[in-house]
Amino acid sequence: MDATSLRTHSARQLAVEGASLVGSKVTVCGWMEVMRGGGKVGFIQLRDGTGHLQAVARREDLGDEVLDELSALTRESTLKVTGDVALKRAPKVREGEPAPPPEYEVVASEVEILTQAAVPLPVGIVDRVHVELDTRLDHRHLDLRRAHVNAMFELRSLVLRYGREFLSEACFLEIQTPKIIAAAAEGGTNLFEMTYFNRPAYLSQSPQLYKQLAVLGGLDRVFEIGPAFRAEHHDTYRHLNEFVSFDIEMGWANAEDCMIILEHMIAHIWSALSRDSQAERAIQAINAWRSEQDEDAVPVMLEELETPFPRVTYDDAIEIIQNAGGEIEWGEDISAEMADKIAAHHPGFHFITGWPMEMKPFYIHHDTSQNADEGKRVISSGFDLMFGRDEMTSGGQREHRIEVLEDNLRAMGLEPADFGFYLDGFRYGAPQHAGWGLGVARLLMVLTGASNVREVVLFPRDRRRVTP
Repeated sequence: MDATSLRTHSARQLAVEGASLVGSKVTVCGWMEVMRGGGKVGFIQLRDGTGHLQAVARREDLGDEVLDELSALTRESTLKVTGDVALKRAPKVREGEPAPPPEYEVVASEVEILTQAAVPLPVGIVDRVHVELDTRLDHRHLDLRRAHVNAMFELRSLVLRYGREFLSEACFLEIQTPKIIAAAAEGGTNLFEMTYFNRPAYLSQSPQLYKQLAVLGGLDRVFEIGPAFRAEHHDTYRHLNEFVSFDIEMGWANAEDCMIILEHMIAHIWSALSRDSQAERAIQAINAWRSEQDEDAVPVMLEELETPFPRVTYDDAIEIIQNAGGEIEWGEDISAEMADKIAAHHPGFHFITGWPMEMKPFYIHHDTSQNADEGKRVISSGFDLMFGRDEMTSGGQREHRIEVLEDNLRAMGLEPADFGFYLDGFRYGAPQHAGWGLGVARLLMVLTGASNVREVVLFPRDRRRVTP
């Protein structure tokens, strides 16, 4: 399937199928990373997006003009190479060490220079030098050619594949919700406003209201993998103004039901990746780069996750923080610094449940069975999934009582009439339901050890960046 009008085989195919191709004529294409030699013979290192291969360029086969052109060619120029597949000479190994697996090369009979790269390169591809993230993002098309960056997006694709696979097998239907909306899904003012045929509209903050309506309409279990937009003036390592998330909603369910789906989906992704050879190669590329940048870097490892994830109530979280010397009172949000104190006990994935209702969106259910202090504390059926100090997911049981929804909207300073299309769904028999949203990039940060969310988003959008 890798064959095109320009090539018969990819670098990946030669690596996997090389033994059966020895002596066969093939055509390969790629970027020239470097050419060594150039007297009687040159060795061209090619990269094509699926892997690397070596092409042998002999002066007696190609002629003086072609070999001289190749010797003078700039790095990252593109080539089309036709020739016979041969077994590459094995490197010498020390006595007692195992021999490496065989590798294959192409002995060129014809080389065509497709395009010549300009110099200097604004981002080095094979040079082992540090490049600032902003410079890399300005030239993302070049940055993507670096092995560890390419590997991150291979992993991202696999995460989406295995997440979708799990949800589909768990009887969730994939849906698509509008991204141009008339009212805020989450409340507040963090909306990108636009003009929609002479009337105001907004970019969607979340598929929340629409996935609920899908369940109210009888679809039972739904999920979406799509973008959302938040006009928030943050400038952190983990926030963007445009992001992609897994979102689910399930009928006849409570918070615990959808927490089980969430932890099992993440465990399935980890398990599937641990058995995937493409993921293994990607992790190796990422770890190689990390060790080059910092010899003390902790390698990224794919291990089976144990479920269920620990459950920590908000009350217990406050107690843990206070016992560790943190100054916090019931009803206050848990900052990242305070979350560090909880992470000392739960360094991996863990849930924080039973949050105060005033800290959750209007559509979260009131868990009145846990009310304390003679009803002064209103406990929600909402939860957060954490990884160490970082929030990964918010979710919970949804409020299905229309009169409570209307009261919640008013309490937030919102007008129920603006949510008429949404509230109407609750007038004709609304089932108890629950759901969550999980940012794909935050999951990738955990998987890859990336210190900045911009590393794992192809073309990130924050308040300073709208190009490329």
